[in-house]
Amino acid sequence: MAFNKCWLILTITLCVIGIGYSGDDHDHHDDDHGHHDDHGHDQLLSQNFYQKTCPRAVETIRKAVDDVVSQEPRMGASLLRLHFHDCFVQANDTPTFTGEKNSFPNKDSLRGFEVIDSIKSQLEDMCPSVVSCADILALAARDAVFALKGPRWEVQLGRRDSTTASLSESNTDLPAPSFNLSGLITAFQKKNFNIQEMVTLSGGHTIGRVRCTFFRDRIYNESNIDPSFAEAMRALCPSEDGNGDDNLAPFDSITPDTFDNAFYQNLVNQRGIVHSDQQLYANGAGITDSQVIMYSRNFGRFKKDFGDAMVKMSLLSPLTGNDGQIRTNCRLVNN
Repeated sequence: MAFNKCWLILTITLCVIGIGYSGDDHDHHDDDHGHHDDHGHDQLLSQNFYQKTCPRAVETIRKAVDDVVSQEPRMGASLLRLHFHDCFVQANDTPTFTGEKNSFPNKDSLRGFEVIDSIKSQLEDMCPSVVSCADILALAARDAVFALKGPRWEVQLGRRDSTTASLSESNTDLPAPSFNLSGLITAFQKKNFNIQEMVTLSGGHTIGRVRCTFFRDRIYNESNIDPSFAEAMRALCPSEDGNGDDNLAPFDSITPDTFDNAFYQNLVNQRGIVHSDQQLYANGAGITDSQVIMYSRNFGRFKKDFGDAMVKMSLLSPLTGNDGQIRTNCRLVNN
């Protein structure tokens, strides 16, 4: 669908080639001795793929991400979401090419392109036409989550960039903030994720912001919402369509710029800001309620499960070998 034909989730979704989750994230260095799974394309991927062709690539990406996230923590969530929606590589329209940037889930909401542009420019100066945009995005998302105190998973490298895009897939396959639980389950199952993994990946909303237009209906018309929370959000989001549509509120009102388990604590307290998030918890009566409660009490478990789920997502049909291309400009397919 985009950089590397991976999908992506909720108001975030992905395309990384990760493998083997590294527990407590005490270090900031890649382990070049990780195992390799024999999953077809995976055999062409490795953590040290650029060791000889662009040895400073991983370090360059990490430093750039650390710098931008330290200046603007919200950018960490934006980079994760870019990776998830994986539409950056095919995002822009041209006179002869229809990208995915203007699909309904992406229009006026994706950001961080300039960060990827800057990283790509540095790497092109360093080692031209070597490092793919798909790999840049995968590493940037991982490093952004880690910079916000989240898990750190190992990223397999060597993927190539897609030469196609699908506006229709972007419109139909990305779960919407208005989805009910059944719709979320169906959307994730379509990508081979079970219900448990859907709940886990939804936890990416522990960071980031959402536009008023996506939570207006919930704060004015739904009953399964904490009254004081609804009142506070109404101050940010007027009831009339077109009035304050772009005003922002954090997905997680407790610690909006820290990757933790407060997202699930909010759901238990009926303080999920978008309809689809609150669908994960129904006052103890829903099929996903027990997992939400567990995560709300156990960050370590959520942290590990999120890393594992990102690894699984990263193994969705990577382009390798002679497939695809190495884009010189991440916004456009090569001429």
